Amino acid sequence: MSDLDNTSDDVTEAVDVMTDTEAPAEEAEATVAAADAVADEAVAEDAPAADDAPAEDDEAPAEAEVAAAAEPAAEDDEAEALVDVADEDELFEVEEAPRVESPYDRPGRWYVVHTQSGHEKKAQQNLAARTDSMNMGERIYESVIPMEDVVEFRNGKKVVVQKKMFPGYLLVRAQLDDDAWYVIRNTPSVVNFVGSGGKPSPLLRREVENFLQVKEEGAPATPSKRSKARLEYELGETIRVKEGPFADFSGEIVEINEDQLKVKVLVNIFGRETPVELEFSQVARL
Repeated sequence: MSDLDNTSDDVTEAVDVMTDTEAPAEEAEATVAAADAVADEAVAEDAPAADDAPAEDDEAPAEAEVAAAAEPAAEDDEAEALVDVADEDELFEVEEAPRVESPYDRPGRWYVVHTQSGHEKKAQQNLAARTDSMNMGERIYESVIPMEDVVEFRNGKKVVVQKKMFPGYLLVRAQLDDDAWYVIRNTPSVVNFVGSGGKPSPLLRREVENFLQVKEEGAPATPSKRSKARLEYELGETIRVKEGPFADFSGEIVEINEDQLKVKVLVNIFGRETPVELEFSQVARL
């Protein structure tokens, strides 16, 4: 056999070897593919059918039914709550306080009348008598002596007394015309109206409500009482020492000690102002 024939035989053997090698590979690939197909079939069998899966449309009606059933219950609860609140309001219902009328809102205007010193009460009585006798009740309504609470110290004790807020003056409420002016102006113990240029000037609302106490509708105006009584003495006031080593001296109050019932007064001693502490019972107004 020639060399050419030997070479041909070798090639043929090599091809056969390669063919034999590739055949198992193809068989392996075919086996893997078959295994994958079997696995897919198994997964498909285990998965629930489309008809067995819960549908969203089926859940929605169920939730709607639950909500619809809950709404009436919520409305009932709300209605019961409103009833409870109404019952509670009835239990705690408080009667409204009677309406308070300001003296300023009553018919007429308020005027200040100057009286003789110490004759305020007499002037008030005379005016009431003249109003009745001259049939002026429809134009001259009332008169008031403004009063206030004042703290005084008597025998070492603090007492609260009523004093005239404006000594020498009287408040008169009237529908002022020439006749009313004449009756008031010529009342015994009355000096004149208070106003600019001799013309009566009506009081402002804040002045009336400050001087007169606001009372229930229909009640007559009464003397005003300040919510906090003031002391009889004030800082800067000049007083007279009536007893003790500085009797008959006078001086200015520079300090008030309400708790200890004492005042500190600047007394002029030998040409020099000297602070002296005195009890309330040792001093008096000038």
